[in-house]
Amino acid sequence: MPNESSVTKGHPFRIAVLISGGGTTLKNLIEKVKSGELPVSIVLVISSNPQAKGLQYAEEEGIPAIVVDWNQYRDSNSFSAVIFKHCQEARANLIVMAGFLKKLVIPNEYENRVVNIHPSLIPAFCGQGFYGYRVHQAVLDYGAKISGCTVHFADNLYDHGPIILQRTVPVLDDDTPETLAKRVAAEEFKAYPEAIRLIAEGRVQVEGRKVRILPPPTESEL
Repeated sequence: MPNESSVTKGHPFRIAVLISGGGTTLKNLIEKVKSGELPVSIVLVISSNPQAKGLQYAEEEGIPAIVVDWNQYRDSNSFSAVIFKHCQEARANLIVMAGFLKKLVIPNEYENRVVNIHPSLIPAFCGQGFYGYRVHQAVLDYGAKISGCTVHFADNLYDHGPIILQRTVPVLDDDTPETLAKRVAAEEFKAYPEAIRLIAEGRVQVEGRKVRILPPPTESEL
């Protein structure tokens, strides 16, 4: 096992990060942990793709990383079972989907323990097939005036679980999918760490489809 760093220890709240590609979201989370803005330990990275660049970020920071190659499994159930087995062994409190592009079947014991971020304002421009530049092109084609990102708990439907928080950006007349994506990504880099921090602090309460963000404790409650 690589030497542990501030990314993999120092906080009791433990997260596992699931990736499939470039790992920009993972890199952002690593930076937030190292700066002290995100009070968690990243204890495991799992990639569905053995060529994912994000694996390099894990290696550089001494984060244990595992490849669960989608191509080696016959269906989503068996693929997902292996992923959750590794998360359980790592004693992860929360599973963070970070550009993870494969269908994940979430067992009952992980209800409201898996989070995802989507580059639109759910329930608009979301669901199966809506990912990457496809989302932003759909926003532009529709003529929407605002877009943004959504952090939500994941369930067994695409982009469907309870919404934790959302951030908005304007859609400009001369936007392309690339320029809109860049503006949305800047908000994603703020919103995802914020949502994870709130969960780690015990301030996220789920009531059916509604999520309440509890105020920080007062001095007398600490």
